[in-house]
Amino acid sequence: MGDIGRGLIAVGAGLAVMTGMMTGAGQGYAAGKAVEAVARNPEAENKIRSMLILGCAIAETCAIYGMLIAFLLMFVFQ
Repeated sequence: MGDIGRGLIAVGAGLAVMTGMMTGAGQGYAAGKAVEAVARNPEAENKIRSMLILGCAIAETCAIYGMLIAFLLMFVFQ
């Protein structure tokens, strides 16, 4: 594989790793909104918490897939 191919693999791995950064930002935003929702409606705390945990789990799955793709690009395709 030539130098251009290796460079494109590095760019692809970098983009895949960015999913983890964006996931962290999204989870922080969601947690902040959940705190605001509980402050406005304390009776719905259990429902808000369960929805927050479900959303964070789905977002974290996306980050893990991004990390897996980055590892595949770095170690398998070189």
